[in-house]
Amino acid sequence: MKKNTVSFFTHLFLITVSVACIFPLWWAFASSLKTQGSVFKDLSLFPRDAHWENYVEAWTRADFSRYFLNSLFYTVTVVLGVVFIASMAAYAFSRLRFRGRNLLFLVCISTMMVPIPGSFIALYVLLNKLHLIDTRLGYILPQINGGLPLGIFLLKTFFDDLPKELEDSARIDGCGRFRVYWHIALPLARPAIAVLAIFVILAVWNEYLLAMLVLSNKDLMPLQRGLMVFQGAHITQYPLLMAGIVITVLPVLAIYLLLQKHIIKGITAGAVKG
Repeated sequence: MKKNTVSFFTHLFLITVSVACIFPLWWAFASSLKTQGSVFKDLSLFPRDAHWENYVEAWTRADFSRYFLNSLFYTVTVVLGVVFIASMAAYAFSRLRFRGRNLLFLVCISTMMVPIPGSFIALYVLLNKLHLIDTRLGYILPQINGGLPLGIFLLKTFFDDLPKELEDSARIDGCGRFRVYWHIALPLARPAIAVLAIFVILAVWNEYLLAMLVLSNKDLMPLQRGLMVFQGAHITQYPLLMAGIVITVLPVLAIYLLLQKHIIKGITAGAVKG
């Protein structure tokens, strides 16, 4: 009886949290299908007359296609950069033995305690001296740098748990250190790489403050920055604003749903040891 009661309240709590998380998204979606005159009068979550043209109007007015392609380019570039650099560094920390290895590793991961906004003044001065303000490279490099500490920490933990016998067998067969990393360690680390990729994708796709600091050219702005520009021009047109918000959220939801199995595998990979 006690077990059933605990299970009931646990499920009740989880359902409540789920509804609290889903409701704002659904309200934004429902509002995006209403007209300007009915968005505050019609409080239903299932509008009878759906105005899908709001999405077409928001997409064309805000030039979301340009912002979307920019965000896609930034996201893919940063993810590839973080995964490639972090995986090599993590493998080196895990397998190589050299003086100062632990200290250097602690220095790398300690930068996670300093968020990018905390270094905006120094970052702006540095990018300005390098003539990288209002450039794609000036927006991409700080984000790669910001994703490396988490990537190194996550992948090193995963590499530490991999059996060394596989690598020893590959070296006996004539594989060098890089070939072992590329053909043995990296494929086995796919669950952890998927987790890292999801974290980086979410961070880059939702990034706004760095874009405010570095980018002023509309042709270079990512989706979140473009959404704020669109909001400033249509601040009272709530259905169009909600349509823009839904447009920015949908890709992240789709990516998470596609990769959620890899996320679960990556999170639980080191949970059980024999």
